[in-house]
Amino acid sequence: MQHDKRNLSMVMDFYEMTMSNGYFGDQDQNTKVAFDVFYRKNPDHAGFAIFAGLEQIIEYISNLHFADEDIEYLREQNLFSEDFLNYLKSFQFQGDIYAFPEGTIMYPNEPIITVIAPLIDAQLIETAILLEINHQSLIATKTRRIVKAAKGRAVSDFGARRAHNMDAAVYGARAAYIGGAVGTATVLAGKMFHIPISGTMAHSWVMYFGDEYTAFQKYAQTYPDATVLLVDTYDVLQSGVPNAIRTSKEILEPMGKRLKGIRLDSGDLAYLSKRARKMLDEAGLTDCKIIVSNSLDEYTITSILEQGGCIDSFGVGERLITSKSEPVFGAVYKIVAIEQNGIFIPRIKISENPEKITDPGLKKVYRIYDNEGHAIADLLAQADQELDFSTPLRYVDPIKPWKNRFFEHCTAKELQVPIFQNGKLVYKQPPIDEIAAYVKNQLENEIWEEEQRFENPHNHYLDMTPELYEAKMNLLHESRTA
Repeated sequence: MQHDKRNLSMVMDFYEMTMSNGYFGDQDQNTKVAFDVFYRKNPDHAGFAIFAGLEQIIEYISNLHFADEDIEYLREQNLFSEDFLNYLKSFQFQGDIYAFPEGTIMYPNEPIITVIAPLIDAQLIETAILLEINHQSLIATKTRRIVKAAKGRAVSDFGARRAHNMDAAVYGARAAYIGGAVGTATVLAGKMFHIPISGTMAHSWVMYFGDEYTAFQKYAQTYPDATVLLVDTYDVLQSGVPNAIRTSKEILEPMGKRLKGIRLDSGDLAYLSKRARKMLDEAGLTDCKIIVSNSLDEYTITSILEQGGCIDSFGVGERLITSKSEPVFGAVYKIVAIEQNGIFIPRIKISENPEKITDPGLKKVYRIYDNEGHAIADLLAQADQELDFSTPLRYVDPIKPWKNRFFEHCTAKELQVPIFQNGKLVYKQPPIDEIAAYVKNQLENEIWEEEQRFENPHNHYLDMTPELYEAKMNLLHESRTA
């Protein structure tokens, strides 16, 4: 999707083609089915995750087609009927898709996306949907943890060179911005998504010139309004900071300019930043910012700040762009209903692992709020249920179903919104700044602070209406007696 010549319609698991060919041969392609996309646990033992990647899902489905060279490649596999290959030549997605708005705070086991579509349409988009959600939601969620640890200090994405490939760098930067980063060093991401870009110099700039001061002088003369100097090439306190101060006094101040900042990329960042701050302040450069980078994440940032590190902003690379601490998000795509005679019949996946048993049927997802606007739980209901929150509403806690519980004095918001209907895009994707602001607003005003802590976060409840819970139990009982 980097505006190149690739047809990404073929980004799919091969079984999507083999199954689709089988469905086509059995003339089942027009049967409508419903799939839910959900994930089973938050990364890093967190209390929540952030939904990201919807814009790229929309792009994929809007451009889904099979070119002549794609058809020829499939023909070479000697597995597919000519009728099926001819069917693919004119294929266009014809289904409905419902999803959370991008940037929504989300929790395990609730349907983030629901696809209701003819069988082949629903099958062919599985991999593309999952890879976009799994990548961008992971990076957005990790970034938010890092931003929280920074306690109001700016966090920028510096991770491109450690990303898993070019696409991961570009879309990882997008996800990081949604998660709360103020910008990126990845130029293409800035161009494509209107994300602020920033960058200073590498150690090679300093090493190219005969001495550190000359390197700083040349940079300041070239960028007098944006001079940030990398001070750890040789010796931070004996050389780097003194030469930065000298550059400010001898080059910038005679021009009426100020030294914007220094950057530390190695060493004991807490200790060095405190010493550097003292030196800068004594030189009258109290407005000079200290930026640090070098293998940072939420834990190292927390430690540095707890030690009194004098830091104004963080450039975070590999541990953000790869979500190094937990690099797999784990969203899945499971069938939940099949249309028969105009009615969707629920389906359930059974597993020896209880956490892998799915919630059957067409559903709605509601976020429940108390009278102060805090999100106290999410609620799954059957799609055709009408819920009345003006009176106490009974619900079932699936973990403790024997308890008799009610939502009282609460309001609710349905989370999924229409994205495609009959194959036509009906959703207007907001600009990325609005998505990032939406994330920030939810976490500041709706989501409990206890859910946002790093250690032992509060568990956000996912409840069910009694009708949905009973339908699930009936299907489990039927499967046991079948």
